[in-house]
Amino acid sequence: MKFNKKYTMELVEKILKIDSPSGFTKNAIDYLKKEAEHLGFKTSVTQKGNLIIEVEGKNQEAKGVCAHADTLGLMVRSIKADGKLAVTKVGGPIMNTLDGEYCRIYTRDGKVYTGTILSNSPSIHVYKDATTLERNEDTMEVRIDEIVKNKEDVEKLGIHHGDFIAIEPNVEITPSGFIKSRFLDDKLSVAILFSVLEQISSSKMKLSHKTYFMITVFEEVGHGGAWIPSDITELLGVDMGCIGTDLACTEYDVSICAKDSSGPYDYEMTSKLIDIAKKNKLNYAVDIYPMYGSDVSTALRSSNNIKGALIGPGVHASHGMERSHIQAVESSVQLLLEYVK
Repeated sequence: MKFNKKYTMELVEKILKIDSPSGFTKNAIDYLKKEAEHLGFKTSVTQKGNLIIEVEGKNQEAKGVCAHADTLGLMVRSIKADGKLAVTKVGGPIMNTLDGEYCRIYTRDGKVYTGTILSNSPSIHVYKDATTLERNEDTMEVRIDEIVKNKEDVEKLGIHHGDFIAIEPNVEITPSGFIKSRFLDDKLSVAILFSVLEQISSSKMKLSHKTYFMITVFEEVGHGGAWIPSDITELLGVDMGCIGTDLACTEYDVSICAKDSSGPYDYEMTSKLIDIAKKNKLNYAVDIYPMYGSDVSTALRSSNNIKGALIGPGVHASHGMERSHIQAVESSVQLLLEYVK
């Protein structure tokens, strides 16, 4: 089947621009729910906020595939005397990469303010440690784009402890096929799931098994896939493929993960995915991720009696300014489509 590049790239750009740090994902899920229903599929949202999209199949023994729509972010830890915001991390962003980044502050009463994330020593003309200060939660703050001179001014805006701070993703898709943005982990994989759903819908394809396409919302904090529908017998996670030292994956490949920090994935499922990639002449790599976990890892730890495996497009500079390529997306879509077929 023909890969719908236009649909996939337009969707990934749209969802990357919807702020959705873990715990603040309703807007993204509402958008994806409407899109799935537009494609003709039955949907539901769990108590936790995960989106479940049901696709009928010839065999009622169910499979599951999942990707996560939640991202890294920050939260207001406290308001400083000079009107700047102290922060706490949501998930594990690399704090060095946030120095100078724009952001949005979401209040509990629906207001949105813009700001900039900076170190506590932001000027080379003033601070001797401007270039050497370690960037972490204690040495970084948010400068709000409002006239605030003290804590009381900030509180009058409606900003309080516990408000979410969403980081600007800086989305760009280049003519040469690169997708550059924060949070390709894992919104690029969400777009891959929807690319497959679009092909199933447009071709009226009947899958081999009933399949749940799941979009989770707490993966970055470790419990996105803790609950899954009880009739699922095997779960395939689609999450970013790692690139770097001792890894074979590139930005042009679909990665098949044999083992991560939670242990090895199911031997039969992983072998089947490798066979599909070989048969279809896909750009692929098989790798080990020593500092990585997935929604499938969480599902397995939560006593679900399932097989589990993991694939995803190669993403460079994860948890920072990430980049992948359309070739990795297309190979991932083809591998996932052949798996569910």
